Amino acid sequence: MTLHSIAGAAFRALTARKDGPSLYDVCDPLLLKYAGGDPHLGKFYRTALGNPALRPLLRRTGLSELRDEPKLRTLRAALRQARDDETPDWAAIGAPVAELLDTIELNHPRPRAAPPPSRAPDLARIDGAIRSCGEHLLKSFGRNGFIPTYAAFNLIGDPDLRGREMAMALTGLNSRGYKNSTLLFNLARTFIARSPARALINPPWKGIAEPMWEPMQIRHRSAYYDAFFTEALLSFVETGLASEDQAGASRRAIADMVEFCLATSREEVRAHDGAAFNVITALAPLPHPRFSKFFAQIKQDLGFGIYVPDCDTTACSFSAATQAGCTDPILDQPLLDFYAGYQVTAGANEPKVTVPLNDNIDYEGGVVTWIDNLEGERPFGNDLDPTLNLDILEVSFRNLARWKVLETPARLKTVQRIIGFQKRLAASGAFADPRSHIYYLPELYCAYFGRCYAAFIALPPAAQRAIDPDDSFDFIRGRVLAYVQTELTAHEMNAFDAALALIALGHLGADPATFTAALHCIVGGLGEGGRHGPFKAYEWNKMKTPTRILVGGPEVTSAFVLMGLALARKAMMEARA
Repeated sequence: MTLHSIAGAAFRALTARKDGPSLYDVCDPLLLKYAGGDPHLGKFYRTALGNPALRPLLRRTGLSELRDEPKLRTLRAALRQARDDETPDWAAIGAPVAELLDTIELNHPRPRAAPPPSRAPDLARIDGAIRSCGEHLLKSFGRNGFIPTYAAFNLIGDPDLRGREMAMALTGLNSRGYKNSTLLFNLARTFIARSPARALINPPWKGIAEPMWEPMQIRHRSAYYDAFFTEALLSFVETGLASEDQAGASRRAIADMVEFCLATSREEVRAHDGAAFNVITALAPLPHPRFSKFFAQIKQDLGFGIYVPDCDTTACSFSAATQAGCTDPILDQPLLDFYAGYQVTAGANEPKVTVPLNDNIDYEGGVVTWIDNLEGERPFGNDLDPTLNLDILEVSFRNLARWKVLETPARLKTVQRIIGFQKRLAASGAFADPRSHIYYLPELYCAYFGRCYAAFIALPPAAQRAIDPDDSFDFIRGRVLAYVQTELTAHEMNAFDAALALIALGHLGADPATFTAALHCIVGGLGEGGRHGPFKAYEWNKMKTPTRILVGGPEVTSAFVLMGLALARKAMMEARA
C-alpha cells in the first residue's frame, strides 16, 4: 500500500458510522476485569484484541445483527461459559461465533494472466542474483549468529477457516489457552472483515504468497528453518559462484545449523510400541528460539507456551543433515518405524486427526503432524498436511540404504501408502486447492514435490521400481508440471512465487524455456527488499488457527530464490552444452 492509501484506510476506519455493538461493547463487560474463572481468556483479550493499538481501528465497527438483544445475549453467554466453566462445552460456545463468522467473505488471491517475456534474462544477471542471495544469508548469519525467520499475525484470518472449521478447531485442539485464542481471534475476524479497517489490515498484493507486514514480525529460530537454510547454502556452494571465503563461511554456518537441528533441538519421545526415539522439536526451549524478552512474554500470554515435536521438522532436519554429510548416530534411526505409528488408516481417522480442517481429501496413508512429548502433551491436537508427507518421502529416499527400507517390508509398505495418498491427491486435483493444505500453499506443495521427486530419481532404477511399481511419481509429476506451467507461471507472480515455480520446474526436468517468466520476475524484483535484503519477506508457511499466522522473512525469500535460480541455471547451462 502507498502512504496515501494507508492514510485513507485509517481515516475511514477511525470515522466509520457505528452500526450496532462493537467487539469492545460485547467483550469489555465480560473480559476486561473479572474474578474467578479462567484468567487466560481475559489476559488474551486484553493483550491481543483489547490493546490500545487495535481499539481505535475497531471501536466504531459494529455488527447490525447484534442490535437484536437475544442474539447479543446468546453471544455473551457463550463467552461467559468459556470464561467460567471448568470443562466448557466448546461446540456450544463456538456456535454463535461460527454463525457470525459465516457472514464474511474472504477469497484466495486470483492473479491476473500475464504473457511470458520472449526470452530469458542473461546468465550474468542470474549469477548476480544468486550471489546477492548467498551474500545476504551469510551476512545475516554473521550478524545474528543464526539466520532469522519471522512470524506475523494477519488478524483477518484464513479464507479456508469459516464457522465449520472453527468449530473443528475448538473441539479438536487440546490446550485451553489455544482454544481461547481461537475463539476470540475468530470473533474479532467478523468485526475486522466487515469494517473499513479491513483495507488496512489485509491490503491486496501481487501474486500468491502474501507479503509480510514488517511492524508485526516476531523474529525467532527453529530447526525447521535451519534445515532449509542449510539446503540453500549447500546449493550456493554447489553453483561455484561463492568465493573461497564465502564457501568456507557457508560450511561453518551449515555445521552450526546441523548441530542446532540434531543436538539443540533433539527431544526423546516414545513410539506407539513404547520404543524410545529421538526426534526434532519445532521450537527448542528458551533461550534457543532467540525471541526478544518482550515477545517471549507475549508468546506465553497468547497461549503458545508449549511446543511439541513434529514429523515435518524431524524429517527436514534429518534430510538437511544427510545432505551435509553428517554422521551423527541419530540419523541411523529408521524414522519410518516411528512414522508408521502416526500413519492414518482408512476409516480410522480418529483419534489421529482431531482437527480435520482439510477433510475434503482422503487421509488414508498420510502421516499426521504433531508428536506427543514424553508427558503426552499435544496442545494443537493433530492434523494432516500433504506437503509434510512429501518431506517424509524425501528423507526416506535419501536414507533408503541406511534404513534398509527395501529389505524391510513394513517400512516399504509405509512409504508406498504415503505415495498412494499423494497419487490420489494429484488424481483428484485437490493438491491445487488451498483448502487441501494445512500449513502451506499449493505452489509450495509443487516445489516440495519437485524436491521429493529429485531424491526419488536419484535412486537406482531397481530401487525406483520396487518403491513405485505403478509409476505414481511419473503421474504426479505430470499433474504438478501442468499446474505450474498453465496456472502459476501464466499469471502475475511475486519473487517468492517465482522461486517456487523454478524449484518445481528445475527438479521435475521441465524445458528451460518454461523458466522465462519466473526468471524475469525474480531478476526484475531484485532490490525490492531495500535495507533488509535483496527481496521482501513473503509467506513461506502459515497456521490457520488461532488466526492466520504467517512465517517467512527476507532471508527466507533469499534462500528460496537462491535454490530456484541455482536449479534453473544448471538446467540452462546443460541445455547450452
